[in-house]
Amino acid sequence: MSKGKVLNVGGNSKAIELPAQYAGFEHVLLDIDPSGNPDIVCDARHLTALQPDQFDAVYCSHNLEHYYSHDVPKVLAGFIHVLKPGGFAQIRVPDIQQVMRRCVEDGLDMDAILYQSSVGPIRVLDVIYGHAKEIEASSQDFYAHKTGFTAKYLYKTLQAAGFSHIYCTLGNLEINAVALTQAPNQLVCERFNIR
Repeated sequence: MSKGKVLNVGGNSKAIELPAQYAGFEHVLLDIDPSGNPDIVCDARHLTALQPDQFDAVYCSHNLEHYYSHDVPKVLAGFIHVLKPGGFAQIRVPDIQQVMRRCVEDGLDMDAILYQSSVGPIRVLDVIYGHAKEIEASSQDFYAHKTGFTAKYLYKTLQAAGFSHIYCTLGNLEINAVALTQAPNQLVCERFNIR
């Protein structure tokens, strides 16, 4: 029995597993690139063209920063549009404030390596402007990061979009936000350790 339906925005491929919080959810993948065989081929700025109130959750991991700041409200309005009442959006973005703090404290340059990932070393430059290897290989500038987020800026942006209950955690140079338009139920609180 499904626990609900999650829209994975910009997840690239269903081979990339969702976090454990989505165990039992029906996984619907939305991406602009048809080569990953998404369920829905769509730019997230156009989510309002989809049927409303059809998902219990929206999962957006490291995708929102690929939009210019003036387009971010369109994407978030789409999240609210497709969420069922009581649904939630989980948004993960690089934490530019933590990246800059680490650069200053450790005396790093733009090309310094922050950490090793499955695709290779991630440099300061990659976090700020997008993964250079992906951009080079694809010839698509969409992969570049166009909006930087701090926890405070992400919170204000989510609030301005219409989310009234926003919970942010920081760690591993990223911001993890859970946002709802109404108070979270017990299951959401347990799933994301919200107190």
